[in-house]
Amino acid sequence: MTYEILTENTVVDYIKSRPALKNRFDFDGDFSVSEVGDGNLNLVFIVKQGENSAVVKQALPYLRAVGESWPLTRERVRYETQALQEQNKAAPGLVPEVYDFDNEMSTLTMEYLGEHEIMRKPMVARKRFPKFADHISTFLARSLFFTSDLYMVAEEKKRLMAKFTNEKLRKLQEDFVYTNPYMDSEENNWNPLVDAEVQAVRQNAELKMAIAEMKDAYMNHTEALIHADLHTGSIMLNPEDTRVIDPEFAFFGPMGYDIGAVLQNLVLNYLSHYGHTPDKTERESYQAYVLETVRDIWKGFAQKFDALWAENNRGELVPEKYWDFPGGQEAFAEFRKRYIRRVLQDTAGHGGVKFLRRMMGIVSVWDISSIEDPERRAIAERAAIRIGSRWVLERKSVTSIDDLINIVLEETKDIEV
Repeated sequence: MTYEILTENTVVDYIKSRPALKNRFDFDGDFSVSEVGDGNLNLVFIVKQGENSAVVKQALPYLRAVGESWPLTRERVRYETQALQEQNKAAPGLVPEVYDFDNEMSTLTMEYLGEHEIMRKPMVARKRFPKFADHISTFLARSLFFTSDLYMVAEEKKRLMAKFTNEKLRKLQEDFVYTNPYMDSEENNWNPLVDAEVQAVRQNAELKMAIAEMKDAYMNHTEALIHADLHTGSIMLNPEDTRVIDPEFAFFGPMGYDIGAVLQNLVLNYLSHYGHTPDKTERESYQAYVLETVRDIWKGFAQKFDALWAENNRGELVPEKYWDFPGGQEAFAEFRKRYIRRVLQDTAGHGGVKFLRRMMGIVSVWDISSIEDPERRAIAERAAIRIGSRWVLERKSVTSIDDLINIVLEETKDIEV
């Protein structure tokens, strides 16, 4: 079938043309369709028929947020499909199930999560998700460990890496996360009230060298298959269940990028309540919950990752026989501890860069951008720039998650709204 852009009027006929979907729908029955895509890249259709449902996602040949003047490869839907399949192997039940993939039409048909909601807006409304930290730390530990050299043998990993070059979307991140926000670039956008802070970042030699080091890590540290766009807008959940969605940026990169993205997004939500929650008691209560979630995610990840490695050391980095000497198991435990501490330092570095890019690059986050009063928004934005700068510059001295949380507390202790 030749590629054509689907609409609410044509998507049902398209579904009927896909043999893989025949067992999910009665092709002779009535369907309801709604297009709900609110992201930057794709069309997203919810298709329902009685109790049966699915999501049909189609990649557009351009950046939706900009239009046809910004061409973009449709191959990203193949990477998303492959990533969901690998993540479901590593962390079953924590991503949507894939039903069908059509390379020619650049479509992915998958499980509809009708009982879930995108995490970002309910967090602005101060909603709490008591199982989220456990779920997302499990996803991070399992998806990263089982696609790394700690578990995979060399041939397995290299074959999988070959399926995830993803050069076009990686280039977007290299430019929009690590380069363009820190120099003159026409797509950059920021609140004029934080212009002094933006210009200070651009002229800070130590900070820019540190950002360049993190870009080098992003480009060259092929540690594991990472989601590469893991934030509260790509997580759907309810009080009982969590699913990670939209891994179209997936490639083999540094583990700390995914973890840093999650933690940094949570801290941005923490900061957004200086604009969204005027009642001090309500604000401080929810902010404490957010920081405790940050702590629980890292601690859960570290514990689960260490246990997986201790129990499944089949990879080629340090095989079991390597530790076959008196005191070898103690040395192995210490090596794991140092490795995980280095991942935390990378988490700080990549997370810190992402703070900065959200405040002065092409795309902010709704938590912050939805603060209507520019003055109140600037309070959150200035704090994000201070925190992000410190996470990057101080990353090599970080030894625990409390070091990062303390930076947040130190940079917000004098805020009054």
